[in-house]
Amino acid sequence: MDYIKLGNTGMDISPLALGCMTYGDPARGPHPWTLPESESRPLIRQAVDAGINFFDTANVYSNGSSEEIVGSALAEFTRREEIVIATKVHGVMRPGPNGRGLSRKAIFAELDASLTRLGTDYVDLYQIHRWDPATPIEETLEALHDVVKAGKVRYIGASSMAAWQFSKALYLQQINGWVRFVTMQDHYNLVYREEEREMFPLCADQKIGVLPWSPLARGKLTRDWDEQTNRSEKDEFGKTLYSAESGDKAVADAVRAIAERRGVPRAQVALAWVRSNSVVSAPIVGASKPQHLHDALSSLELTLTPEEKTDLENPYVPHEIAGY
Repeated sequence: MDYIKLGNTGMDISPLALGCMTYGDPARGPHPWTLPESESRPLIRQAVDAGINFFDTANVYSNGSSEEIVGSALAEFTRREEIVIATKVHGVMRPGPNGRGLSRKAIFAELDASLTRLGTDYVDLYQIHRWDPATPIEETLEALHDVVKAGKVRYIGASSMAAWQFSKALYLQQINGWVRFVTMQDHYNLVYREEEREMFPLCADQKIGVLPWSPLARGKLTRDWDEQTNRSEKDEFGKTLYSAESGDKAVADAVRAIAERRGVPRAQVALAWVRSNSVVSAPIVGASKPQHLHDALSSLELTLTPEEKTDLENPYVPHEIAGY
């Protein structure tokens, strides 16, 4: 594995991150398609053995059980100082007041809860999962600064917001001397490229590392458009993101055509395209089968020609904002 730096930091990461929303107790939270611990651990072990050192989860995934499974597995399979653990805060963790959001109170409480579930003293990358309109952004940013200075977090990042919001946050961090966001985790793939308009130029200018989520469009780019899986049938959020009527199917057909010419799985083509954008640090790839990880790792060896990239990009049509 050839490691790279995360954004403008000095931290080494694998050029692929293992997205761990797939791993969690199916009986906890809103995702009945997740894999229980007995089925998750072999996949996490496969990733570690292949050299992946970057693992992304969130407190809200399967109501905390994703963090529990990931933390337990990584403690057994690898050394803590070699791996990068990323988690997130924002979503609903319990009913009643202060059970969600990005207030100082919520961030302090939820970070401690995440550390307990992960079984670690610190998180390498702590990300705000969404923008919180109910909390002054200054309160959120100062709280994030304080958890870094307390030694509980090494770096901070953001996820899925408007470019003007991210720009405002970066400006406030600069003028107040607060710890700065180093990453943006956002929705980006061949059938959803709206981030190229404003967010990516901002990230390039500010040297922010981009961590695309759903780089395979919830699997839509890896199989025939109408083919269903256990996850796609139960993934209510995913059903809101892509539509054959929007022209997305034509993009998927272009992926299939190039994959067939190359003699490789479609996932390799779609991931190679995402990684070809210079602002991208590491796509976040989910894996519920060993082949998924194999395809993701093999994509690191695939370089698309300019003509192939043009063929993949030409069918794209503009989209309404999706994902936040």
